[in-house]
Amino acid sequence: MLDKIDVLTHSSIKIRSDFATVYVDPFNIKEEAHDADYVFVTHDHYDHFSPKDIRKIIKDTTIIVCPYKMFEDAREFEREVKEIVAVKPSESYELDSLEVETVPAYNTIKPFHPKRAEWVGYILKLDGKRIYIAGDTGLTKESKTVKCDIALVPIGGTYTMDAKRAAELINIIKPEAAIPTHYGAIVGKPADAKTFAANVQAPVQVVEKIQYYK
Repeated sequence: MLDKIDVLTHSSIKIRSDFATVYVDPFNIKEEAHDADYVFVTHDHYDHFSPKDIRKIIKDTTIIVCPYKMFEDAREFEREVKEIVAVKPSESYELDSLEVETVPAYNTIKPFHPKRAEWVGYILKLDGKRIYIAGDTGLTKESKTVKCDIALVPIGGTYTMDAKRAAELINIIKPEAAIPTHYGAIVGKPADAKTFAANVQAPVQVVEKIQYYK
């Protein structure tokens, strides 16, 4: 499954599963592929909800999933896609046989992502694996209870966990593999991935996936 997951840049993620092609927070998309079966948005900040980039990947059968408080913003796509689904934190959904769980994503000591905004990360069940895409979050009590096989977590600091805090989370939830995100472009340095890997304990496999930084 790891070879089917790409971090395009920052927190822009593409997963090519046997079931569907999934994007999460598409941003700075280089090509107009129009191949998305699902687009998941974690929150409404410009580097996660980018209408111009979403338009490069959607098609008329795409399902867009977003937090319910930004549903009105997402409605601008309603004539261009199959469906827009609004979700709340700590819930489970089934979308055309895709099993989805939402995990609250928020800062505990920073003001950028307040818990009251009810933004989310996602756990997607694809090809028999539970894949956790954390979104912009700190080290929260909810994130510590996640059960997953693969975790994509932010490491850039400033607006999210930094590399050491993200590694602390991985050492608690113990997935098979961890992929760092949210570094090297808007915030964080490419070297943060090395710090993250150095602090993640075996047997968790750390895999760097970012394809480009700009």
